Amino acid sequence: MHGPGEFELSRRGILVGGAASVAMTAAPPIAEAQEAASAGAGAPVLARVTLKVNGKPHTLELDTRTTLLDALREHLQFTGTKKGCDHGQCGACTVIVDGRRINSCLSLAVMHEGDSVTTIEGLGTAEKLHPMQAAFVKHDGYQCGYCTPGQICSAVAVLDEIRAGIPSHVTGDVAGKPAMSAEEIRERMSGNICRCGAYSNIVEAISEVAARRKA
Repeated sequence: MHGPGEFELSRRGILVGGAASVAMTAAPPIAEAQEAASAGAGAPVLARVTLKVNGKPHTLELDTRTTLLDALREHLQFTGTKKGCDHGQCGACTVIVDGRRINSCLSLAVMHEGDSVTTIEGLGTAEKLHPMQAAFVKHDGYQCGYCTPGQICSAVAVLDEIRAGIPSHVTGDVAGKPAMSAEEIRERMSGNICRCGAYSNIVEAISEVAARRKA
């Protein structure tokens, strides 16, 4: 007759042995599946996409995982659009798509087949600045300038949003037309981060362009 210690040792041995045999049996299929998945993940799936960027059509053959930001910067060389956080939190990559501003780092290029995309290069030139660009220069709405392209694209869209009567979180009466106020501008521009802290100058620049258009 076995003592308690001997019985316990025997039971452990059976459990350990059984688990080891199961693991050895399952290991080859699991390893093969993981290897196949890894091989498949590295193979790009290409798709043809046509974008109208700054008024001109461009047809590209892209990996379906390519973001709109990378398509603009790496494939079409519109490097004015900046890659900041690459997580949709800083707004440096803001562009205007069919009249609406978006974070291009969060959107796949293949989602925008036939869409009209406006980057900072499409707003104005060095010889003829867009009114918003000129206002940013006048009010010194930047320091390092890295976030400025996204800020300007967003600012242009903000004025269109307010004029269209689209309310924000600070709009007092969502049924009425939002006021072209500093509070509205700050709320709508809150997704565009400026580490240099030029926020007050940015608001002044946008307010000037808004007042000029109203006049």
